[in-house]
Amino acid sequence: MSSSAVTTAFAKAAAENRAALVGYLPAGFPDKDTGIKAALAMARAGADVIEVGLPYSDPLMDGPVIADAVYRSLKGGTRVKDVLDTVAAISTAGTAALVMTYWNPVDHYGVAAFARDLASAGGSGLITPDLTPEESGDWPRVSDEHDLDRVYLVAPSSPHARIAAITRLCRGFVYAASLMGITGTRDSVSAGAAGLVARTREHTTLPVAVGLGVSTPEQAHEVAGFADGVIVGSAFVRRLAAAPTPQDGIAAVRELTEALAVGVRRG
Repeated sequence: MSSSAVTTAFAKAAAENRAALVGYLPAGFPDKDTGIKAALAMARAGADVIEVGLPYSDPLMDGPVIADAVYRSLKGGTRVKDVLDTVAAISTAGTAALVMTYWNPVDHYGVAAFARDLASAGGSGLITPDLTPEESGDWPRVSDEHDLDRVYLVAPSSPHARIAAITRLCRGFVYAASLMGITGTRDSVSAGAAGLVARTREHTTLPVAVGLGVSTPEQAHEVAGFADGVIVGSAFVRRLAAAPTPQDGIAAVRELTEALAVGVRRG
């Protein structure tokens, strides 16, 4: 089993005494071409890993910013092929790309077929926020066959036994949701985030990245003090959504990435 681009990205960040910066954008938003250009700008500006969101009609965990972007993407006709094209563009440019998706679209597409096509596009794996170990079915075996990472979520409410079961299935890194609830920027980092990372590290040697709520360089710096990775989503989407033109949106994503890339460095 070879090291993935995600594993390499986290190792590089650790060697540079910083947390890895993981950025999220939904595919096809505000349109396919602009979304790809924004992701590439993010990569050039310092993002180590990029999550490409697969738009889904029932985004239970998404806050209003991402939910609106996903709705607009779906309305614009975004399909799985567009998601894979976005992944291919990012991976061809030399940055690790993961697909962030609810499980239903993967199951509908066919688990083996999705793994095959994601690997063919150069994708590193999947982040599956609503998939539990008990419901993973063939995914662990199929993902191993295609050398794809499996990123599951642990939450502040997860007891030790649950964290152990989840981390046993993870490959690449573990996604620590810093708080219970939907995605979205917050004024401060959850007080329980550091404790969740510490509890997770008792069960795995994989990197642990914190997401949900991080939006500023100051918050990124705080999280970098106790986590291996900092995940930022809604803040990027908000800037892309608020921009008067696609070019302005891409520039706004680039500027935020540059600022966050400084923030994730440990003092």
